[in-house]
Amino acid sequence: MNKTAKLFGLVLGSALALGMVANSAVAQVGEGYWGSSGIYVKNATGLCWHAGYWTPAMATEECDPDLVPKKPAPPPPPPAPVVAPPPPPAPAPPPPPPPPAPKPVSEKVSMAADAHFDFDKSVLKPEGKAKLDDLVGKLKAVNLEVIIAIGHTDSIGSDAYNRKLSMRRADAVKAYMVSKGIEANRIYTEGKGESQPIADNKTKEGRAKNRRVEIEVVGSRTR
Repeated sequence: MNKTAKLFGLVLGSALALGMVANSAVAQVGEGYWGSSGIYVKNATGLCWHAGYWTPAMATEECDPDLVPKKPAPPPPPPAPVVAPPPPPAPAPPPPPPPPAPKPVSEKVSMAADAHFDFDKSVLKPEGKAKLDDLVGKLKAVNLEVIIAIGHTDSIGSDAYNRKLSMRRADAVKAYMVSKGIEANRIYTEGKGESQPIADNKTKEGRAKNRRVEIEVVGSRTR
């Protein structure tokens, strides 16, 4: 075999071997780049060796990062859920209003008493004063309106005299009650003389009952 044939065989074998290496590099490293066992072949400046058929579509992150489409940034994490604060506690119901105070109720009061006198006298006897004292004590619980004192006599004597005598007896009762604190303008007096007997004037006992002053109290009190 001549030298030319030998040289051609060597070149052809090298080319076949180089092609096999290139194909292996493409399979192991990445399409369009020279390399082996996952390692890119780079020049002295750190640039990867491109295969003759390399196109920008074959760019890799390690060799040609500017040509590799950028991955979109991951979406931000969703915001933490906003937890609504718990509603404020309901206010306590107000206490019930106190029951209304009972309104005072007034009622009319009528009291009666009498005082007896000696014959032809207008001076109060001790028992007459005792009755009036008891009446004045009861009036402390009464809203007094008026006191009516009406004097009477027995039938002995003239009608005119007896009317004046009965008036003096009513005035004696008024004076005594005023001395016990009753307002004078609250006491009304009148003399009936012998015109309204309550007993028989023919007897001593009957005439004693007729010599009297009848007292009536008009007022009201709160229950």
